[in-house]
Amino acid sequence: MTWIVLSVLTALFESGKDALGKKGLERADEYIVACSWRVLALPFLLPLLAVSGRPALGSSFWPALLVSGGLNVVTAVAYMRAIRLSDLSVTVPLVAFTPLFLLLTSPLLLGEVPGPLAAIGIVLIVSGSYLLHFGDRRRGVLAPFRALLRESGPRWMLAVALLWSITANVDKIGVRNSSPLFWAISVNAFIACGLLPLGWYRLRRNPGQLEGNAATLLAVGLCGALTSLSQMNAISLAMVPYVIAIKRTSILFSVLWGHWFFGEAGFRQRLAAAAVMLAGVILILCY
Repeated sequence: MTWIVLSVLTALFESGKDALGKKGLERADEYIVACSWRVLALPFLLPLLAVSGRPALGSSFWPALLVSGGLNVVTAVAYMRAIRLSDLSVTVPLVAFTPLFLLLTSPLLLGEVPGPLAAIGIVLIVSGSYLLHFGDRRRGVLAPFRALLRESGPRWMLAVALLWSITANVDKIGVRNSSPLFWAISVNAFIACGLLPLGWYRLRRNPGQLEGNAATLLAVGLCGALTSLSQMNAISLAMVPYVIAIKRTSILFSVLWGHWFFGEAGFRQRLAAAAVMLAGVILILCY
């Protein structure tokens, strides 16, 4: 089915953005990378509008743009800060909690109600978060959960997961009131406008952040554009929790990139944990 292919592509491009963003953070701060993610997506998206044209806009388009755009300005910075503060393979798997939060937000915002397998999926996701910190087991059964709340990177990422469970639903409202391409361009432009002053301020304080980093940041923008385009088309064809659940397969890609390109330790343990969380996501997908 087309929406499944688009969702898998969303996952692949998302993991590429994560890895490239981590690379970009070696020379730039999270504000510059987050700004690049959204601002540099526009040169790849805007030319497509000349082909598709401007659709008729529904009455809910502007409220949806304000909510999704505003919240995503916050999550863009928080996301990059999370992967700067902690290992990529520790922080990114926690985005798997977004489908868990969607079990609450999708029925409220879109009337998309989960099925019984979702409960099993929730248990597996929580179990995966436990395994992610299983190295603390000698300090007690609850030590991994305490570590999850204590470490800065995972804490930021959990906040991102919660906010994304709201914006993913609002994105579908925006797509319904315009088109997948026009919504992807509009929400990226809104977020870019919100992040640009922050990025410009940080760049003026440290102009050297772009030296030898421009190609990486441009690649972050390209992956961001492809992620947005694939996701918006996917949610126009299927339920939001289905699409976001498949999108979370980026977890495994990110664990692999973290190990291969950044030499992050604990690969086998983290891959097993990510796989358990992914199994939970797949069960949520099956409802």
